[in-house]
Amino acid sequence: MLHYFLPNQYAKNVLEITPKQLKEKGVKGIITDLDNTLVEWDRPAATPQLVKWFEDMRNSGIQVVIVSNNNKNRVKSFADPLGIPFIFEARKPLTRAFQQALKEMNLKKEEVVVIGDQLLTDVLGGNRLGLHTILVVPVAQTDGFWTRFNRKIERQLLHMMRRKGMIYWEE
Repeated sequence: MLHYFLPNQYAKNVLEITPKQLKEKGVKGIITDLDNTLVEWDRPAATPQLVKWFEDMRNSGIQVVIVSNNNKNRVKSFADPLGIPFIFEARKPLTRAFQQALKEMNLKKEEVVVIGDQLLTDVLGGNRLGLHTILVVPVAQTDGFWTRFNRKIERQLLHMMRRKGMIYWEE
């Protein structure tokens, strides 16, 4: 059961994840969370570094879809200026939105990675569908109410995984 919460990979932030690394693994698509994965949950637009990251992915032939549990206005106002397709109110960790993103990209699950900052939504949802999951450190130290609740559970899960020798990275 604990393995459902264990990411396949860990990165300090999305900017560490390069098109070259992904292409070497045969990755053609990214399903990414928005809030505290790409930008702070209260930041309305992408940073210049993140805009370049999206451009690098696009220029390398890697598709990106944002899959967020947030509402339409939040996700649309972030994604539209970048020309990035998105799915809002995803209800992660349910797999419907992940499957929808795969269908939209017309890719097999072996060709896609999931990037997110939460074990209970992004990693669990991606793992339930058999996708390669990459956990990133949240870009903000503050969270909304439900995310704060999730973080408490995540700390317990990480502690259990560390005790069992399942975690190989440093915090």
